[in-house]
Amino acid sequence: MKLKNAFRTYVLRLKSFQWNARMYLVYVLTTGATMGVFRLIFNFYILSLGFDEALIGKLISVTQLTGVLLAIPMGFLVDRVGKKPILLSRSILLTLAIGIMAIFHNVAVFYAMNVLLGVVYSISAVVMAPFLMENSGEEERTYLFSFGSGLRMGSEFIGSWVGGYLPSWIGALRGISATSSGAYGGALLATTFIAVMGFVPLFFVRSKQINRQEDQKFSPLQFAIEEPKLIVKLLLPTVLISIGASLFMPFMNVFFRVVHHQSDQTIGMMFAWGSFAMGVGFIIAPTLADRFGKIQLVTITQGLSIPFMLVLGFSPIFSFSAVAYYIRIILMNMSEPIYQTFVMESVDEKARVTVASLASMTSRLGRAFSPTISGILQVNYGFGIPFAMATMLYALSVFFNWAFFLRGSKKATKPKLMYS
Repeated sequence: MKLKNAFRTYVLRLKSFQWNARMYLVYVLTTGATMGVFRLIFNFYILSLGFDEALIGKLISVTQLTGVLLAIPMGFLVDRVGKKPILLSRSILLTLAIGIMAIFHNVAVFYAMNVLLGVVYSISAVVMAPFLMENSGEEERTYLFSFGSGLRMGSEFIGSWVGGYLPSWIGALRGISATSSGAYGGALLATTFIAVMGFVPLFFVRSKQINRQEDQKFSPLQFAIEEPKLIVKLLLPTVLISIGASLFMPFMNVFFRVVHHQSDQTIGMMFAWGSFAMGVGFIIAPTLADRFGKIQLVTITQGLSIPFMLVLGFSPIFSFSAVAYYIRIILMNMSEPIYQTFVMESVDEKARVTVASLASMTSRLGRAFSPTISGILQVNYGFGIPFAMATMLYALSVFFNWAFFLRGSKKATKPKLMYS
């Protein structure tokens, strides 16, 4: 009976999604499929050109460093231009970045296009959460954040699955090896056709009129000075997780190939089912958050993921490592949209773009250097040290979430940050 009531509530929340939220969900389908292929193929593409993991780490760092540098300027731009034009620009830049890297096999081009990808990710980080808050009510908000993330993972599931076979298809058509740079480059170029489809739903998004006399100016420095302790509490756990995750997650395809000697098709299928598992976690998360509380669920799931991360990184048996990969993904990532909702609900409406910019800047600051460090460590020592470092950072994040929001209180309260 409880399960039936929970399902009925879930359906009612989905039906209450506003028009812009529905267009966002259609947009998510295209971008998720694009990124599913890209994240699987790109590292293999770089390796097929004769480069090593160190370059992969540096390219990821360039992307994240761009996100750090643009987080605050992007907030000002969104405040002046509006969310819809910025989202349209995101689709254009994503298509260009992937397409140009697929055509030109040059290190300088790779760095330049990863700067463009940094712009794309910066837009996502600064715009998406405030956009969803603006286009949802309190009752369905958590469901929108989580369902959107689940839908994105579902489309990445399809993208990763297709991406595992795409180089083989391209190679057969061109009469070249499936693991050659030509096959991988052709696969990347094919994904740009999916990326272009992201334009369509964005054109139907209805821009909301903003009264500039009432609208608060974007002023992150002032906000951080006025509420430094609460900003630290909200952002520090995310920073630690981002640093830890960037030590190993961008390299998982390389990890399964180098350590466990798996084929592209197997890794593509693993990534696909990983995205599916993550999507399931996202979708069930709102019901669990309603039952246990948002920050409680975040702390519990992240804490439970740590032993599985150790099995993933250090088990010599592929099947054990693969199972741990799936379980860790579900536990860690179901907390992401829940914590994002918690942060957005903890601040005044006029400060949401500001806080989203600060969150993007601080989390990407860690991601800007950890992939480079990890790439160097992998070349010289393997994957053991990056996994050990990531485990310690995850444990620290869980501790701080408990210390900041749960210690000494049976029920976590939302710290409401007013901005005036």
